[in-house]
Amino acid sequence: MKQVKFIIIFLGVITASSCSKKYLERFPLDSPSTATFLSNEAELDMAVTGSYQPLQFIGEDAVPFILTLEYVSDNGWERNPNQLQIIGKGIATSDNGYAKTVWDALYVGVSRCNFILSNADRLNGVVAADKLNRVLGEVRFLRAYYYFYLNEVFGGVPLLTKTVSLAESQVARNTKEEVVNFIISEMDAIASALPVVAGQMGRVTRGASLALKSRAALFNKKWDAAAKAASDLMQLGSNELHGNYGEVFTYSGMTSPEIIFAIQYLRSMGTHGISRRFYSRTANGFSSKVPAQVVVDSYECTDGLTIDKSPLYDPTKPWDNRDPRLNFSIVLPQTRFIGYVFETHPDSLLTWDYNGSVPQRVANADAINPLATFTGYLWRKYASPEDLNNIDQPDINVIVFRYAEILLNYAEAKVELNQIDQSVYDAINLIRQRPSVNMPPITAGKTQAEMRFIVRRERRSELAGEGVRWFDIRRWEIAETVMNGPLLGRIRDRLLSNAPRVDDNGLPHYENVTNANLMRVIETRTFKKDRDNVWPIPQSELETNKALEQNPNY
Repeated sequence: MKQVKFIIIFLGVITASSCSKKYLERFPLDSPSTATFLSNEAELDMAVTGSYQPLQFIGEDAVPFILTLEYVSDNGWERNPNQLQIIGKGIATSDNGYAKTVWDALYVGVSRCNFILSNADRLNGVVAADKLNRVLGEVRFLRAYYYFYLNEVFGGVPLLTKTVSLAESQVARNTKEEVVNFIISEMDAIASALPVVAGQMGRVTRGASLALKSRAALFNKKWDAAAKAASDLMQLGSNELHGNYGEVFTYSGMTSPEIIFAIQYLRSMGTHGISRRFYSRTANGFSSKVPAQVVVDSYECTDGLTIDKSPLYDPTKPWDNRDPRLNFSIVLPQTRFIGYVFETHPDSLLTWDYNGSVPQRVANADAINPLATFTGYLWRKYASPEDLNNIDQPDINVIVFRYAEILLNYAEAKVELNQIDQSVYDAINLIRQRPSVNMPPITAGKTQAEMRFIVRRERRSELAGEGVRWFDIRRWEIAETVMNGPLLGRIRDRLLSNAPRVDDNGLPHYENVTNANLMRVIETRTFKKDRDNVWPIPQSELETNKALEQNPNY
């Protein structure tokens, strides 16, 4: 909002200073003018590319924004003492710098989209109608995408659908419901204009519009709309699960048919900092964004039972006989990662390096560096070995929507509607039984309550590390439980003596673990139900736009 108003003021000053002398009314000769821009197809292509660019928004500490949401959930922790960590701890105030950065970046995206849509009539008869309809559909999708995150993070925001004048810039917040309805109606309006298969990698498709509609509806408990959008996408036939779960999050998986929409990065034009932040210390990483102990302990055993109920669980070998997605998602002790054996036990002063032609023993920084992972684990998703020699410029794409989420959206919505039929079991079992996972199928005959908890456990196992958990714990109204109290890491020099109790939601509890007192307390978090389900509206925005109101209790 603040940037938009600055641009409006700047343009107003230019106009006022030039209108008195007609001979001064000259358009720039070396760059586009807002008075004439979007006069031809080349300018349209340039403007649409600009509307995609805010997708690449790098959040706190050089990690793409959507992934940073994992560190304000119970799944992960941000080690650096920055503004993101403050939000995760539940002590954010209205001057939180990260909230301000997110607000600004997303409204830049909205502003770029609104400029195109406000001036698109200049292109009638200039650009072929089918292309114009398609690209305007893409722009409307992007605007709705930016509004989706604004709305979910801040809880109702000003809904601007055109470029506004300075006189119109004092704009009150729309309700969250109004913004959700806008997003859903926009996706309905543009679906037919979008291609089923993108002509260029990274462009918006019909499937992407259905995915955004399904997610926006699900996150706001519009179960019918969520189920319908997910079903329509499933029937579209444009996507399918990738056989190798772990490969989806690697360079070789970037063209997978499971990926519905992803943020594109290219080393020559835009990169991020995932590798440096996710890599182990031994691999020259910072290990600054890490998974928590509770997410590790939430994965089932290979018999489909939680670790406190399965006879396959052995506390002396706690990572054996577990859902394969655990090892695909999280770097576990004694596993190979970026060519090194990962181990955080303080006595493991040396480790194995397999990056050369001959394995060798090297100093183990993950045991001796004081800034090595505090939880004892690392993220494997997106941390690609290909970036070892280019650690500060990875350009692996970041997935926004993939087919597995759509199947789980469908299942959750149908369960909440109490319309549990074979299609619900099929959706879940497709995910559980992909070849690289091969977990036992969910059998028919479950109650609504049983299926609700199955879906919740499945979402955590399937989507861990992808920035979705933050939304889930709010929708399920368990954030107050999981975000209050100590955030735990593993015991550095030993294993848990026995399995923690795992509740119906798949949440581990450690009161029965005899050596739980030795677990590392990473930080102590708080969560106020009447405040922390949303972030604060930035104080600078409240001062600039007097029509805005702050969220409660900030």
